[in-house]
Amino acid sequence: MSVCLLWLGLSALWQAADTQAAFTIDQVTLTVLPGNNVASGTNLTLRCEAKVSHSLPQPLTYSFRFLQDDQVMYSKNTSASVVERSLSPARVFNSGRYQCDVRIYDKTKTSTSQTLRVTGLQVPMLKVKSDIISEGEDISATCFAPEETGGLNFYFYEDDQEVKRVSSKSNSVTTTLAMQKLTDVYLHCVYIYLMHPDAGFSNKSNTVKVIVQDLDVIRPQISISPNANVVEGDRVQITCRVQYSSDLELFLTKGNTVLRQSQSTFAYSLTVRAEDSGDYVCKAEKGSVQKKTVYKLNVTELFSKPILRMSPDQVFEGERFTLSCRSAVRSSEKIKKADIKYALLKEDRHIYSGADYFATASLATNGKYSCMAVAKGVNKTSQQLHLKAKVPVSAPVIRVVDKVIVGRPFKVSCEAENGTLPITYTLLKARVSMAERRVDEAADKALFSINSISSPEEIYSFTCQAQNQGPSISSTSQPLTAEVIVPVSKPVLEPQDVTVTEGSDLTLTCRVQKGTYPITFTWYHNRLPLSSQKVRSLEGRYIIVTIERVQRGDYYCEASNYNTEIKSSYPARIGVSLAVWKKALIGVFCILLLVAIVIVLTVFLKKMPNPRRKKQATELSVKPSRPKSGDPMRISLTLDIEDNTILNGTPCVMGRNVWSENASGSDSDDHTDVDSELVHPQEVDPSKEVLVKKSIEPEHSGQHTEVQMSTPGVSEQAEGQAALEYAQLNNSEQEPA
Repeated sequence: MSVCLLWLGLSALWQAADTQAAFTIDQVTLTVLPGNNVASGTNLTLRCEAKVSHSLPQPLTYSFRFLQDDQVMYSKNTSASVVERSLSPARVFNSGRYQCDVRIYDKTKTSTSQTLRVTGLQVPMLKVKSDIISEGEDISATCFAPEETGGLNFYFYEDDQEVKRVSSKSNSVTTTLAMQKLTDVYLHCVYIYLMHPDAGFSNKSNTVKVIVQDLDVIRPQISISPNANVVEGDRVQITCRVQYSSDLELFLTKGNTVLRQSQSTFAYSLTVRAEDSGDYVCKAEKGSVQKKTVYKLNVTELFSKPILRMSPDQVFEGERFTLSCRSAVRSSEKIKKADIKYALLKEDRHIYSGADYFATASLATNGKYSCMAVAKGVNKTSQQLHLKAKVPVSAPVIRVVDKVIVGRPFKVSCEAENGTLPITYTLLKARVSMAERRVDEAADKALFSINSISSPEEIYSFTCQAQNQGPSISSTSQPLTAEVIVPVSKPVLEPQDVTVTEGSDLTLTCRVQKGTYPITFTWYHNRLPLSSQKVRSLEGRYIIVTIERVQRGDYYCEASNYNTEIKSSYPARIGVSLAVWKKALIGVFCILLLVAIVIVLTVFLKKMPNPRRKKQATELSVKPSRPKSGDPMRISLTLDIEDNTILNGTPCVMGRNVWSENASGSDSDDHTDVDSELVHPQEVDPSKEVLVKKSIEPEHSGQHTEVQMSTPGVSEQAEGQAALEYAQLNNSEQEPA
C-alpha cells in the first residue's frame, strides 16, 4: 500500500515538472486608455495583457504588477491573461512612466514603458478664520485642493504680493498671516506639485477680503510742565497717559534711550540740562501695533561748557606752562560770571580750585587734564587735554653701520638717546654740514652715506648734530671713532729671477707696504696654489724645503685683508740647476763613453780585410801632418767638455767623428801640386809599422786627437819623398809663429 502511494506521489511530481516546462511567455503589452496625454479629471485605465503559449489543459496563474516610475503601485494574481487598473479621475500626480510585468512560476516578462502626462491642476480654495480683525492681529488662513494628492507647495498672496510659502505632504495647509497694512487686504493662494514642477502653478484660488480695524484707542498723550521752554537747572515733569490700558505697554523714550516703562499712565521728573533738549516720545504697544506721541523740550544753557587751554601750546621739560579754564554766561538774568566756580581735574581727580593753574613741565606733570564749571547746581566738564611735556634732545651718538675701508663708501648712523620726535640730524665733516635727515617715527633711524675716506685719520673729522626745537638749539656728538681697514698694497715677491741648486731650501717672501692686520698671503707656482698664511705683519714667508727640478718655473703671491680686493705680485722665475754630484756623474759617464767609442773604432779598423788596406795604400801618398779635407784614411776625434754645459745639466757632446780637414785654406793651396802627383802602387811589406801621430793643435779650445795610419809596404822612395814634404810642412807652420 505504501509503495503505491509513493508511486503516485512521484508521478504527480513528474507531471508538475512537465507542466512547468510546457509553457512560454510570448509577449506582455501595456496600454493606456484613452491615451498617454490627457487632461486632469479624465477617467484613465491602464490595461496589461499577457500572451502565453502552453500545452497544458488547465489554466495558468498569472502574477501581474503595475509600476509607476519603477515603484510598484498595484499587483494582482489571476488566471486571466488581462488585468486593468483604473485611475479616475486622473490628476497631475498620476503623471509618470508606467510598466507592467507578468510572472508565471519562475518566468517573468516586462512590457515596454508608457509615459503618461496629465495636464491641468485643480483650482484651490482659500478660507480664513475671521474676515474682520483689529490692527496688529494675525489671520488664520487655509488653502486646499481636495482632489489632488501628493506633496504640494502652497503660496499665499496679499494684494498680489507674496507674503508666505508653506510646503505640505497633503492637499491642504493652514497657516498664520501677519497683517502689514492698516487698510483692508485681499488674500488668495496657489500651489505647485513638488514632484512635478514642470506642471506649473495652479490657477488662483478664490479671493478673500479681510477688514482691518484701527486701534487708535491706544494712542497715548504726553505733556511737559511747567512748559516746554526751560533753563538749565529747572525742574520739569513729563506725563505719559493712555485711556485704553488693557493688555498694552507704555514707554517714554528720548532718542534710543528708554526713560520709563509702565502698563498705565505715569509721570517722569528731572532737573534739565542743555543736553536734555530734544524730542520725547510716549509710545503705547499692543501686540505688533504701536501708537506714539512726540513732544519737544527746549533747554537754554545757564553757562557754556568750559574749555581748557594750555599756554604755550607745546612745552619742553623744565619750561613753565599755564592751564586756563573758561566758560561763558548764557542766561544773564539768572547768574553772573562771578557765580561760576572752576576746578581742575587730573585723571578725573581734583588737584586745584580756580580758573588758572601754573606749573613747571616735568615727567610728573604729564597726564590727562580737564576742568569743571559749577553754578546754580549745574556742573559741566570740559573735554580732556592730554599734556605730555617734550624732552629736549640729548647729545647724539654717531656710529658706523658697517666696516670702514679706505677708499670705499660706508654708512654712519646718528641717534640721540633722549628727545621728543621729530628730531633733525645733521652730518658734519670738519664742522661743515654735509647732509640732513628728519626722524618722525621711533622706529626710523638717521642714516648717512659717506663716499669714502683717503686715510684712517680722516674718520675723526665726522660729527653729527641733533635738534628738536627744544630749549637748547642743538647738541653735537663726539667725533666718529671706528676701526678703519687699510687695503693691502701691491705685494712684492722675493727673490726675483734666481737659479738655485737642486736639494737646497728656497725661501719665498711676500711683502706689502701697507695694510691692516691680519693679512692673508697666498703663494702660487705656475698658477697653482701652494700655501696660505694669515699673519699680523706686512710680510709672510714660505719655505720650499729641498727644492727639486720639477719645482722650477714662475712663482707669484697674493695678499688680502678683511675681504678687500685681492692683489697679486709680479711673477718671479725660479731656475733649479743639477746637484754637483749629478754633474760629476754625467762628466764621468761622458768620458767613459768616449773611451769606449775610441776602443771600438780601433778594434774595428784593425780587423778590416787586407785587400782593402792595399787599396788604401794604393790611393794614399805620403801625406803632410795636416792632411787635406776629404782624406779617407784620417780620423779626427774631438772631445769637448765645457763647464757651462755641465752647469746647465746638458750631457757632454761628442767631437766630430769625421776625417780631419785642413786647418786653413792656405795650407790646402800650398800642397795642391804635391797631392796631384800620381803615386804608383808598391809592394806592401808586412814588416812595416803603422805610423800613429798625435798632435795638439793650438787653434782648438778643446782636445784634438789625430790618428794617422799609413799602409805598410810603401817603397823607400815614397817614404823619402814623404819625409821631405813633412819637413817642408813643419817649416811652413813654424814661420808664422
